[in-house]
Amino acid sequence: MMSVPSVAAQVVVSVIPIVGIVMGCVVVFFYLLWSHKEKMLMIERGVYQPSKLEIETFSLLAGTLLSGVGAVLTALFIVKDGLEYSLFGGLIPLALGIGLLVFYGIRSHRSIS
Repeated sequence: MMSVPSVAAQVVVSVIPIVGIVMGCVVVFFYLLWSHKEKMLMIERGVYQPSKLEIETFSLLAGTLLSGVGAVLTALFIVKDGLEYSLFGGLIPLALGIGLLVFYGIRSHRSIS
């Protein structure tokens, strides 16, 4: 016979992800705020040089990571549940990763020509 967790335990378990998301948002907010203030001070002092975002490197890294995570999650959900809606939890990062890798391939091929 399975025991049902207490109401307090259910509340704690459901609040933990919410607190994690809120704390993550707070960290991102303050990072963006302080980064903005830092750039404004550098502009005032005349020492600011904009950084060049290497979109090819970013798309290769993010595409590789997302494809790997998506492939593992897709395989896990297929084994666990079969062809159910939970499979989207793996297919979405897999598709994003493949899209970024395709973008990397197109962009780097265009740069060589």
